[in-house]
Amino acid sequence: MKFIDVTLQLLDGFGTTCLLFALTLVFALPLGLLICFGSMTKFKPLRYLTRAFVWIIRGTPLMLQLFVVFYVPGMLFDNPIFSQFANGRFVAALVAFVINYACYFSEIYRGGIESISKGQYEACAVLGMTKGQTFFHVVLPQVVKRIVPPMSNEIITLVKDTSLARVIAVIDIVFAAETILSLKALIWPLFYAGAFYLIFNGLLTLLFGFIEKKLSYYKV
Repeated sequence: MKFIDVTLQLLDGFGTTCLLFALTLVFALPLGLLICFGSMTKFKPLRYLTRAFVWIIRGTPLMLQLFVVFYVPGMLFDNPIFSQFANGRFVAALVAFVINYACYFSEIYRGGIESISKGQYEACAVLGMTKGQTFFHVVLPQVVKRIVPPMSNEIITLVKDTSLARVIAVIDIVFAAETILSLKALIWPLFYAGAFYLIFNGLLTLLFGFIEKKLSYYKV
């Protein structure tokens, strides 16, 4: 099998990897903020329920969650929900990834918000600022600065975790490399696939380094 043929096959799978990565971020980032607010609310039943959910998601393997999302609805309701979609396996993987990473992001958000001293809230109240103004004009800029490093680590981890989607037969780059291995008995495409991840993560590292540098005007 020629190098160019392997490259084209891996690029096709890499497109799926990038799509899964991008859509996970689009949905998980705002969902994580909602979960964060739920885990910080003064309404105890919602707070305990939210924190229990986050504990379960963070305490179980993502691979298991992929199996649960894809197979359990069909087992419980005798109706394979995701099979009704044209790309049902991809949709199931996306749902599992969004739920998983939203829970991790929520804890990062919560840590950033809780790191802001109460004195700043009190000072804003004295100045007559509303809670909304306090959050968006005082708290949020500081939170963004503080959560960029841990968020960048989670996002880079997400790139690598997308390879787990293959366990429910999502045709990502690793699945494509394993297919070549099984059909052509060629192992080098697996290492070649690793180069795609390395380059992608290298670009993300440069991007987050640039963002941190831009935010360095604020010193904690």
